Amino acid sequence: MKETLKPGIRYEHKFTVPLSKTVPALYPEAQEFQVMPEVFATGFMVGLLEWTCIKAVIPHIDWPQEQTVGIHIDVSHEAATPPGLEITVVAELTGVKGKKLVFNLEAHDGVDLISKGKHVRFVINKERFDSKLSKKQNKNN
Repeated sequence: MKETLKPGIRYEHKFTVPLSKTVPALYPEAQEFQVMPEVFATGFMVGLLEWTCIKAVIPHIDWPQEQTVGIHIDVSHEAATPPGLEITVVAELTGVKGKKLVFNLEAHDGVDLISKGKHVRFVINKERFDSKLSKKQNKNN
């Protein structure tokens, strides 16, 4: 982690919603999702929020040896967004407690505020993380 990783970092990320990020595409094997509206899926929205936080901190960590993983998310999904609309996500790093990073988030689709809330990420060493994951996987085999 670099000395520049501190509260106050803000990052804005824009993303145009494709059909492949709508509810029916979330779990193609789930028949229930197949009959639901073609709007931006909450699951994909969470991924977009995480992506924005990752992009916010990459200049402030030793990427790619250091990375961040999500450990908590508490966000709303307030309005439906059809494909073709551009979403703007703003992430602000509000807290750094050791390797724990706390973000405030807001997302807007150009018409409505679609999400707001908090997200917590943890800085990891990729090599150590992968090693622990491999050991866990081997215990399961």
